[in-house]
Amino acid sequence: MSLSFKQLTLYLTLLSIGGGMGWLGNRYLQSPNALETGSVLPVVRQQIPPYASVPVPSDRQPDRGNANFIAEAAQKVGPAVVRIDASSKVVNQVPEAFKNPLFRRFFGDNLPVPEEKIKRGTGSGFILTSDGRIVTNAHVVSGSETVKVTLKDGREFEGRVQGVDLLTDVAVVKINASDLPLVALGRSDNIVPGQWAIAIGNPLGLDNTVTVGIISATGRSSSQVGIPDKRVRFIQTDAAINPGNSGGPLLNDQGEVIGINTAIRADAQGL
Repeated sequence: MSLSFKQLTLYLTLLSIGGGMGWLGNRYLQSPNALETGSVLPVVRQQIPPYASVPVPSDRQPDRGNANFIAEAAQKVGPAVVRIDASSKVVNQVPEAFKNPLFRRFFGDNLPVPEEKIKRGTGSGFILTSDGRIVTNAHVVSGSETVKVTLKDGREFEGRVQGVDLLTDVAVVKINASDLPLVALGRSDNIVPGQWAIAIGNPLGLDNTVTVGIISATGRSSSQVGIPDKRVRFIQTDAAINPGNSGGPLLNDQGEVIGINTAIRADAQGL
């Protein structure tokens, strides 16, 4: 096949361009800036199902450095919350009818005689001054002949009732001690429903029990609470309160005392 001079020139030109491009590419790949064939590796990701638990080392210890505000309040106030064991003598009187001489004539020495029993009760209280003044409920210590105060650290003291106000159900007990832990007093006139409420006491003899809830309402009358003989406005809370909590402190989220745990409604739950 015969080629014209023009076609031959075109083929030689294309061949020269192709050879030149090949030479330039070979120089680029051999230069330091060229990509290395071994520098790019495929990434393989392990597929973990969403329900799989994250493995935790068996020797890992829980971090207790970030306690919540409830734990902080309990640690702050707990040492100043005391247990109060009060006792008094109760004499069962003989009915007046049995004192009639006619009964003695017929029954002689078989007539009933007055019986003396010891009435015991347990409540809570909190230390208000470092020299041993303790606030509690009046119904915890009223009429008691002996009062024993037990601190959280196990120390026991004989308490002396210094004052009782039955209308507000508040009493003060004094023990002979010094350098005692104290509570911090807050304000109860600016609390609103929905705020946190923390109760500390000795319900059913379980010392230093902490329960938590919210302020459910304020300004409840004594008749609404179910003890109409008192003259004080009550704070309603759903923090668990049981027999033995009486006299213990009710705290806000700062660990400040805003009330005294006084009464429960036996016919209700969380009230």
